[in-house]
Amino acid sequence: MLRSAAFACCFLTSVAVFALSSIARAQAPQRPAVSQCQAIAQTLPDAGFVRLASAGPFAPPLQPAALRDQTVAITFLGHSTFLIETPEGVTIATDYSGFHRPAQPPLVATMNKAHSTHYTLTPGPEIAHVLHGWGDNGAAADHDLVVGDAYIRNVPTDIRAGSGGAMEPDGNSIFIFEVAGLCIGHLGHLHHELAETDYAEIGRLDVVMVPVDGGLTMGAESMVRVVSRLRSALILPMHRRGPPVESFLGLFGPGFDRATADSATVTVSLATLPKKPLIMVLQGL
Repeated sequence: MLRSAAFACCFLTSVAVFALSSIARAQAPQRPAVSQCQAIAQTLPDAGFVRLASAGPFAPPLQPAALRDQTVAITFLGHSTFLIETPEGVTIATDYSGFHRPAQPPLVATMNKAHSTHYTLTPGPEIAHVLHGWGDNGAAADHDLVVGDAYIRNVPTDIRAGSGGAMEPDGNSIFIFEVAGLCIGHLGHLHHELAETDYAEIGRLDVVMVPVDGGLTMGAESMVRVVSRLRSALILPMHRRGPPVESFLGLFGPGFDRATADSATVTVSLATLPKKPLIMVLQGL
């Protein structure tokens, strides 16, 4: 009798503990996703990353949307707006202002507030996730968002406020998209060279979208130093008004390949990243 009572007591206690644990897990705030790109770079700060060989400087034949398997499609829509399409069909528009629009509204829109060509305060309710690169409450923006097979985060940067040249701390962001094993970064309207702490927060970038105007963001030589330090496999110029993009390309040495695509879209995967850093100029303005 006593043994049966003791068993029943222990059983009820276990059920109660399990129920309380389940409630605690349900009520606890969800932990942010872990950045694989950042973790690898911090663990191996001096390592070079192996690039798997591909058939040529371009990815596999162009498709109208992201290929199956683990291929990401990146389309240059204009200025500094790209459309990123993930293998699961998540669509992300960068520096979205509403002027350079994809055929269908994106699921996610990221923005920077340097100029009205990089953001809009009326993006439309059909865009499920609108991510400002600046803090709406005076603090730095802090995004850790998982949408389908994409993890999106940001690294705040300072920005020039007005024509006086004074810097506004954390006024904008570098957005990083982790999808299909790739680390894809959009430098936005970057106004200053990055510190080592910035590079540590960014981590590894396999693909980087870079403003190359040579003045509206920052000087071309400064931007070249940032690109060289990031050591990305694929570099996509954007914000190309001002000095011709050829001037920017001419500042890189023989350690970089250069190519002009015959389309506004490139498809890329871990298996097709170029072995040697490639600056690819996509079609568009």
